[in-house]
Amino acid sequence: MSATNAANVDLLYSEVEEQLREAVRDLLTDSAPIADTLKSLEGDLAYDPGLWSSLAGLGAAGLHLPEAVGGGGASYRETAVVMEEVGHSLAPTPFLGSAVLATEALAVCAPERLPELLDGTTTATLVLSFATSPWATPSTPVTVTDGALTGTVRNVADARDAEMLLVPARSGDVFELWAVPAANAIVEPVTSLDQTRPIADVVLRGAAGERLASGELAERAVHDALVAAAVLLASEQVGVAERCFTMALDYVRERKQFGRTIGSFQVIKHRLADLFVAVSQARAVARYAAACLAGDEKDLPVAVCLAQAFCSDLAVRAAEECVQLHGGIGFTWEHPAHLFLKRAKADQVALGSPDHHREALAPLVDLPGPPAEAHL
Repeated sequence: MSATNAANVDLLYSEVEEQLREAVRDLLTDSAPIADTLKSLEGDLAYDPGLWSSLAGLGAAGLHLPEAVGGGGASYRETAVVMEEVGHSLAPTPFLGSAVLATEALAVCAPERLPELLDGTTTATLVLSFATSPWATPSTPVTVTDGALTGTVRNVADARDAEMLLVPARSGDVFELWAVPAANAIVEPVTSLDQTRPIADVVLRGAAGERLASGELAERAVHDALVAAAVLLASEQVGVAERCFTMALDYVRERKQFGRTIGSFQVIKHRLADLFVAVSQARAVARYAAACLAGDEKDLPVAVCLAQAFCSDLAVRAAEECVQLHGGIGFTWEHPAHLFLKRAKADQVALGSPDHHREALAPLVDLPGPPAEAHL
């Protein structure tokens, strides 16, 4: 990482960003409290169109996009703040799929299609497995024959409720990106560890659509979308970790054992102090990645790998500590701690695992791999 670039990036939240956080948190707290989300899991948890419209009304669906296409004219730093709040609340919204993956892909190759996403009337997602890493060679099981798309893509995030599907496909040896109305596809919900972010298999059987880009432009659109999503997923993971830390801290301040609050025990203090430091470090790493994305900095690949390698594991650790420090109640279905653990575990393997990002990071910082004999 360039020391000069790192020193020039302001990691602090601006006044505008703090005001944005307050507005989004108030909306999500009022419209999607965690107690309601937990109760909804007893049935078929679905996205609330009203909540999504309200988020779009705040401009959250396109903060980082130019005003000329209906965006907020801000940057990905502001979008990262919204993603922190999505992680903090676990509000069931298609923000990652529609406001990040889909909008970034369209911004690269078909900006004229953006307004319908930004006003909240249409949701979309990029039809790739949620595990796809931004550093992987673009690939897709979907093929194009005479303008019809055929193939099955498994484990697509936010596909269940999307109206528009952005489908990478191959026409012969040419990589392409198509816009397919969801009505032209079969979307099969998949049982997921994280019920607050549904995933689905997308089945295309001679589906009609509109070709948006081909060749290098299509590859760049998909790559840039995955990079942006990986950066912002780190901010979501910070939001998850921060909420878990806060819930654990509040609980140990009230729970009494042996006539004392358990938060007064030294071992609990040490665990929470260590977690506080780690969450602060994760926030700095995620903020740097968002700043690099916003400014198109040359350190962006390094920042993405660092953010995903660090924040993915930290979110899981924070969620595990939250469950354990709550004691018996933390293991119950009635307490929301398990929802945050599930989101953290699902995010950990999304858009490339931490080990995958560490492997991608090594050559970027001239870090040699293990010696050959280590594999023997």
